[in-house]
Formats: sequence, structure tokens, C-alpha cells
Amino acid sequence: MDKRDYIDFQERTQPLGYLITFRCYGTWLHGEERGSVDRRHYNRYGTPDMPANRKILEDEKSSLKQSKFILNQLQRAVVNSAIREVCDHRAYTLYAVNARTNHVHSVVGAACKPEKIMNSFKSYATRKLR
Repeated sequence: MDKRDYIDFQERTQPLGYLITFRCYGTWLHGEERGSVDRRHYNRYGTPDMPANRKILEDEKSSLKQSKFILNQLQRAVVNSAIREVCDHRAYTLYAVNARTNHVHSVVGAACKPEKIMNSFKSYATRKLR
């Protein structure tokens, strides 16, 4: 008898969910001591982060169009609500959401690329905050 009570990962056509995390504007810049990644050279799993670099950090700070954005308690509730609205509107399965002062975590299931989900979350949240 070959009864299986689990789904073999290789048989799945899409992930069960994505952990989507994004930071608030200006709260983590390239060149900081705590490290960072970029899209070209420092974005491969298992490799070191970009090293601290005062010149890059100062360049990034000077290119900010506004000061860094920190969410207060009311704004965090607005972001949580905006993400729930996206999920309802697009029929995504929201497993968890938690907006913090300088970043947002969510776990969501959807039949699309995670970049699309994150962009939707950020767009809705920005509109609601404005």
C-alpha cells in the first residue's frame, strides 16, 4: 500500500507561500556598518554582504529626497490594513502580517511572482498613508 499523507515538494507547481519583507524609505542604506546587498554584486545567497563604506553611505544619504520614514502606531495599523486589502482584492492568502517601525513582514500565498506582491503591498500602503 502506497498511501502518502504528504505532498512531495518536487510535485508542487508553486510555493505554498512567500515571506515578503520590505523596509521603510531611508532606514537601511548601502555602506552602513550592519551590511547590505545590492542588485549587481552583493545579492547571492551565502556570499558576504557589501562591506561598510563611508563614501557610499554619504552619497546615499545625500541622494535621499526626504528624511527616513519611521512608522508610528497608527501608521503601522494603516499598513497592516492596506496589505489585508491587497490580499482581499487579489485573492492572495495572507498567513501573517506585521508592520514594525522601519520594516514590514508578511507571509502570503499567491500564484504570481513575489515581486508583484511586494510592489502591490508597497503601493497600497503608500496610498493609504498619504
